[in-house]
This record gives sequence, C-alpha cells and structure tokens, in this order.
Amino acid sequence: MANVKLSAAEIDLAKNSHFILTKNKIIQHVYELFGTLSNKYIQELEINNNIPKEVLSVSPKISRGENLEGLPWIILDCPRFFNHKDVFAVRTLFWWGNFFSITLHLKGKYFNNKITQGFTKHWSICINDNEWRNDFETDNYQALSVCTNTAIENLKFFKIAKRISLDNWENIELLLMNELNEISEVIRNNS
Repeated sequence: MANVKLSAAEIDLAKNSHFILTKNKIIQHVYELFGTLSNKYIQELEINNNIPKEVLSVSPKISRGENLEGLPWIILDCPRFFNHKDVFAVRTLFWWGNFFSITLHLKGKYFNNKITQGFTKHWSICINDNEWRNDFETDNYQALSVCTNTAIENLKFFKIAKRISLDNWENIELLLMNELNEISEVIRNNS
C-alpha cells in the first residue's frame, strides 16, 4: 500500500471544492472570450487583402490543457494554417498564473524578413530554435528593439509576440483586438 502524505496546506486545499469550481468558472470565461475574439479576429482579417485565402479558409480552434509547465492554459489559433513546412497563425494564449499573449507565427512561404519592420518596439521576437515554446524567458524571446537584423535574417521561423498582464483582465478583449489590428496592419503593409 502506498503511503502518500499531504501537508496540512495540501489537505486544506483538497477539501476546498470552491477553488476548483472557481477555476472552472474562470476557464469558461476565457473560452467565451476566445469565442468572441475569434469572430472579431476573422472580421478584421477578412478585410486584409494580404492574408492568404487558404489561411482564412481554416476554422479557428480553441485548445486547452492542464500542464504548460504545470499550469492550465487555453489557446485560440485564429487564423491558423499549419503544415510540415509552412505556418501562418495568430495564437492567443491564456496561461494560468502568468499572462495573456498574442503571437504572429510565420514559417516557410509565409515568412519574409521585411515583416518585422512594421512592428513597434514593444513586441518581442522569438530567438529560440523551438517554435512551440510560449514563455517569455530571455532565451526564448527578446525585445524587438534590441534584436539585430542578422539575428532576424537567420531565423528558420518567425514569431513575434506581446505579453499582457493578467491584471488587465477587465480590458483584455480591447487590448487583444488592438494587438490583432497592429498585426493585420503590418501584414497589409509589409507582405
């Protein structure tokens, strides 16, 4: 028989159903937010003539999990186009205990170096070889304002992201729409 011991704090938490019910309610709110955002993103991006038709033809997708570095997460991919060599996606992430983020991910035929020219200095660019990491650690993302042209030219894929504090919950829909509008404008002007 296994002898599993819990601390007093762990036992108190295990007895507290309110915590899990509140977590589930928050997750449901994020799902609803991402559903609303997917419709708004599509409306914004459909007016952008430089978004490839095959990208816009794929339905948005909301995914979730419980273990992004041990914490729950929800992702909205809209628009999204993934195959083994080409990627065009806008990924919006809610990462429990960390942040919201919005990321433009381009690879293969969708990536050209001049796309970086239109973004403001407040964005961060992925400098890591692992294109599926989402954290903003210094070995994964670097402020665009300090990233060199040589570093950008040597990228195998392009990810540019903005992190938004969970403290901005009350305005998150507006903030994410503003960032999506900037992404759309940059694509329109630099494709």
